[in-house]
Amino acid sequence: MSDQKRVLSCIQPTGELHLGNYFGAVKNWVDLQEKYRCFYGVVDYHAITMPYNAAKLRNQTWDLIVDLVAVGIDPKNLFIQSLIPEHAELCWIFNCFASFGHVSRMTQFKDKSQSSSAKSKDSFISVGLFDYPVLQAADILIYKADYVPVGKDQDQHLELTRAIADRFNHATGKDYFVLPETLHTDTPKIKSPADPTKKMSKSAGEKHYIGVFAEEARIIKQVKSAVTDTGGTPDGEMSAGVENLFELLRASGGEGYDEQLSAFQSGNLRYSDLKETVAASLVKLTKGFKERKAEILEDKRGLKYQIKEASAEIRKEAQKTLAEVKELSGLMNVKL
Repeated sequence: MSDQKRVLSCIQPTGELHLGNYFGAVKNWVDLQEKYRCFYGVVDYHAITMPYNAAKLRNQTWDLIVDLVAVGIDPKNLFIQSLIPEHAELCWIFNCFASFGHVSRMTQFKDKSQSSSAKSKDSFISVGLFDYPVLQAADILIYKADYVPVGKDQDQHLELTRAIADRFNHATGKDYFVLPETLHTDTPKIKSPADPTKKMSKSAGEKHYIGVFAEEARIIKQVKSAVTDTGGTPDGEMSAGVENLFELLRASGGEGYDEQLSAFQSGNLRYSDLKETVAASLVKLTKGFKERKAEILEDKRGLKYQIKEASAEIRKEAQKTLAEVKELSGLMNVKL
């Protein structure tokens, strides 16, 4: 086990797990468990960088844990970020090794700070929102992750982490941190069924995402009402909506994919047939997830105990790294 390469990936507890989350990240997490030592975090510290409700956050954290286990994540690989306070302490140390200019160029801060919710009269832009990439670096480096699975368009997310690790190594004169690498994965880019020019997202409203644990009738309804052709697509090319339906079909198992693609290529594709095939594939895929979730919910207290135990075990890794970082930094550790 100690010779295995390490993978770190995290997700915020922002509500119901949808197919964009699953196909874009979580399905890959499940597969990676077979090859790597995986650390998967539900990062509730990150979730408080924007306005939030405390009770809702706690409930969403546990709900997401249930969902992740139901789709195949091993509970022993899961941790809840706020159960491991060493993340926050390492973040402060890393703040002193992070370039202000580098952090200020991070695109997610610009996007979120300029969003309508951030500009509302009851809101404000928190320092935590600005500093979240440094906490993200702590999330990764505290477990000495070799790889962070991301899409090819997300390399910037690791640039700061690598820069902080490199600066720390240089300042302390030790090659302490191995610079983590992106683990590029061929993850589907699932779009909104209501607006296939945008990614699937809960924040845009119920029409814009399909829940992994949605009822069969709802899945069928959302697929049947999915946008297909809004005009302006050259002959012989797929519109964004049709392409999204084919992507959903391929990602969910691909049964019927070749037949539907052949129909498209020959000019005989019927949207109703494509949607029926996609809906059937999604219903088949999610049925097992829903059955597993029902089993988990019969003993949710038992799962909570498992996750707290897993977090405590994973915390030992974090404590070891933090103690070594403090020693190298000239800071004090509790043990004499």
